[in-house]
Amino acid sequence: MQHRIARQSAHGQGGLPVDDGAGLSAELAAVVAGARRRALRDGDRQIDTAHLLHSLLESDPEARVAVGDAPQLARLLGYLVQRSIGYGLRWQSGVEDSGAIAVVPDPALYGGEAKDSGGWSPVAAAAMEDARRRARQRGETRAGGTDLLAALVVDPESRAVVVLERAGVPARDLRARIEARTGECAGEGEAAC
Repeated sequence: MQHRIARQSAHGQGGLPVDDGAGLSAELAAVVAGARRRALRDGDRQIDTAHLLHSLLESDPEARVAVGDAPQLARLLGYLVQRSIGYGLRWQSGVEDSGAIAVVPDPALYGGEAKDSGGWSPVAAAAMEDARRRARQRGETRAGGTDLLAALVVDPESRAVVVLERAGVPARDLRARIEARTGECAGEGEAAC
């Protein structure tokens, strides 16, 4: 049995540029490709933060360690798998835009257009830009998995945070753990984390 998924150009799929200027590690570029495939397979209009979270956890050992112990990770992956048959179905008809992020970086950077035309959800696009910013702050040229994981939990209304919280992984605690490991909040005080 063949699935009928229309072939699209990388631009039409919301593809991120993967050239040297993209600012993503090879591993993170693979995470983005996995998220794109998952969105297409699930019939979602856009790549959202839950797609990115799922692909990241499947691909990145550091991200899995940051999430927590094996039972917690298993529960989280279970929620992500259920996305296509459970509560995720209500997400198919809508755009992930919590309104918590006032301005979306230029969607053209991510191969997307206006927020309702496909490609990237505004929250996912902002998370990708934040991951790159985090890498630059550490003096790195390319963002990695933990950069993206920390960026995915910035918006408390994002789909990634909804899934994390339902799985018993407090997003705020996860972000603080990641930032403590990377030294991102060093010298800024606990409130900044």
